[in-house]
Amino acid sequence: MPGLAIRCSMVSILAIRRSGGDMQMLVVRRAGAYLRDAWSYIAGHVLDAEAGLQAARRELYEETGLAPEELYVTSFCEQFYSAQTDCIEVVPAFVARVAGDAIVHLNHEHSAFRWVSFDEAADLLPFGSQRDLLAHVRREFIDRPPSPLLRIAPA
Repeated sequence: MPGLAIRCSMVSILAIRRSGGDMQMLVVRRAGAYLRDAWSYIAGHVLDAEAGLQAARRELYEETGLAPEELYVTSFCEQFYSAQTDCIEVVPAFVARVAGDAIVHLNHEHSAFRWVSFDEAADLLPFGSQRDLLAHVRREFIDRPPSPLLRIAPA
C-alpha cells in the first residue's frame, strides 16, 4: 500500500513537582549522538510486550531514578515525521507527579538536568510539538486539577 507508515513505538513523560507554591517541570539535556545537547523531557521506546504505561514508568526510572507519586495519561499524542524510519511517529504522553524533594539520578543518556518553570521549559524545548504538549499539560494539569479519569492506578 503506498504512503507512509504510522508507528507508535515511543512514550513521552513529563515529570512535574511542586516547589514552594510553584509547579516545575524536569528537563534533561541529551548526551547521545541523536539530538545531542538538546533539552527535552523524558522519552523512550516501548519494549516488546510492554504496555505504554509500563514503558512510561520504566523510562522515567531508568533515565532519572524517579518514581511517580501519581501517573496520568494526558489524552495528547505527539506526532512527527521520522526521516530515519520514513514514517509518522505517534507518541502518547504521560504526566508523572513526583515528590518536591525527589532526587534525580541521570543515566548515560543525559548530561544535565534542571527543574524549570513551564515558561522556561517552553523556551528550552526545540520542537513545536513539544511546546504544544507543554501547553496542553499546563492547561489540563497545572491550571486546573487533572481529571481523575486520567489517573493510572499504582503499579
